[in-house]
Amino acid sequence: MKTIGLLGGMSWESTASYYKAINEGVKQQLGGLHSAKICMYSVDFDEIEKLQHKGQWDETGIILSNAAQSIQAGGADFLLICTNTMHKVADQIDASISIPILHIADATAEKLTADGIKRVGLLGTKFTMEQDFYKKRITDKYDIEVLVPNEQEQDIVHDVIYNELCLGKINPESKTKYLTIVGHLFSAGAEAVILGCTEIALLIQQQDTDVPLYDTTEIHASAAVAIATNDTKN
Repeated sequence: MKTIGLLGGMSWESTASYYKAINEGVKQQLGGLHSAKICMYSVDFDEIEKLQHKGQWDETGIILSNAAQSIQAGGADFLLICTNTMHKVADQIDASISIPILHIADATAEKLTADGIKRVGLLGTKFTMEQDFYKKRITDKYDIEVLVPNEQEQDIVHDVIYNELCLGKINPESKTKYLTIVGHLFSAGAEAVILGCTEIALLIQQQDTDVPLYDTTEIHASAAVAIATNDTKN
């Protein structure tokens, strides 16, 4: 079994979901008392968040690259950046290590492609919804059109992520707002909606809506399990 590298802590709430999903996935694949071989580095999110909102992305890349190097030194065979937003600096991190990065947008887009989805809505931080590092990768590599909420709705989604979900707060009122925004994306032509922030699945799940939801944490973790266990199964 390969060792999975997890670059986490952004936030630790969603990193805990990664750890649980990966171990459950390995147990399901291999049975018995099997669990995942994981090397994890969890950063201090307060430091990262302040740099994000100052637009100091290179500085965040340096912090995460140093963490990734520690994960590689710890014996990981490949790396997951356990956050959608910080894939903005994935190339910077990739250049600092020799092990491959399992990109969260690729894992998600491959699942969308397998399901025949050609037009998808995207929820995430404003950085992820506004900027091209995530949307453009999905469109250019996989020919999937990406729709995002309007500016006011983006502000709602972003504020709930940072002021509630990253603090472990689950607010029913915020859940209602998110589901309304999901409905608007569906009405605009989205065939499904990407939960493009690893905390969002803490708030809304598939049972809450008839619109197909693609939980990036679950998809990313599942892809990691497949890679890690591929040479172990009989």
